[in-house]
Amino acid sequence: MVNGMSIARSFRELNVYRKTRSAAQEVFAVSKTFPREERYALTDQIRRASRAVKAMVAEAWARRRYKAVFINKIDEALGEATETQSWLDDTLDANYLTPERFRQMDAEWQSIGAMLNRMIERADDFCKTTPRKNGPS
Repeated sequence: MVNGMSIARSFRELNVYRKTRSAAQEVFAVSKTFPREERYALTDQIRRASRAVKAMVAEAWARRRYKAVFINKIDEALGEATETQSWLDDTLDANYLTPERFRQMDAEWQSIGAMLNRMIERADDFCKTTPRKNGPS
């Protein structure tokens, strides 16, 4: 345990990854209802941004040996999460989502952003290295 947290063995065990995966699936599901003319302008963009968050979390996990790289990747994920919220604004403005559904989805992405911010602030907890064994591996 690190500061009361259990130590994850895989990026898939990270709460932020699980939450982002679920939120990206929701974006995909609702974007199926968008008009065909939004296929490239909105649908592809919001799907790419939402999916990029979880991909960047996974990449950050793999690069946590280097704190600066870890922070950079999590910061990029935060940017994509915020971009997803911007695309959600467009869905609300175009009446593709009800205000209630928009608020629910936006709150989810806001929560993901907060989790990513905490990961940046607590990068040392994620980037601690285990001592290497002597000899060839």
